[in-house]
Amino acid sequence: MKHLTDLTRPAQPAHPKLRTVVGVQRPAQARPLDLRVRAQRIQIDELIVDDPCQVLAHAGQAVLDDPDAAVLLGHDPATPLSLPAAAALLCALYDTDVLTAMGLRLTRHTTRVSASDQQTEPVSLVRSTGPDQEG
Repeated sequence: MKHLTDLTRPAQPAHPKLRTVVGVQRPAQARPLDLRVRAQRIQIDELIVDDPCQVLAHAGQAVLDDPDAAVLLGHDPATPLSLPAAAALLCALYDTDVLTAMGLRLTRHTTRVSASDQQTEPVSLVRSTGPDQEG
C-alpha cells in the first residue's frame, strides 16, 4: 500500500514553456518633439599681451595682407594701430592657438550657453576655465 507521501511529482518537461509572441505589441517608435528650441553660445577669451612689439607687427602685417578685412573691422590701413586696436584686430582674425604664437596669452576662457523653447525661460550654463585649470 502506498502512502500519499510516496507519490512522486511528474517529471518536468524537457523544454521550458515558450511564451507566445503573437500578442506582444512593439512599442511605437519615438517621434522627435518639436519644441522650437533656440540656443545661444557665447565664448569669451581673455588674453593679455606678452610681447607688444610682436602683436603690433602681426597686426600691421594682417592689415597689409587683407586691407578689406581691416576696414570691415573698423581699421584704416593708412593709420597706425594702437596696441589695444592691434590686439583686437588679431583676436577678430585668428584662433586662440594662433594668437599665443603672436604674442598674446590666454588667461581665461568662458563659455555661456543658454537654451529655451518658446514657452519657458532660458536655461543657462556658464563654464569658465583658466590655463592652469584645464586638463
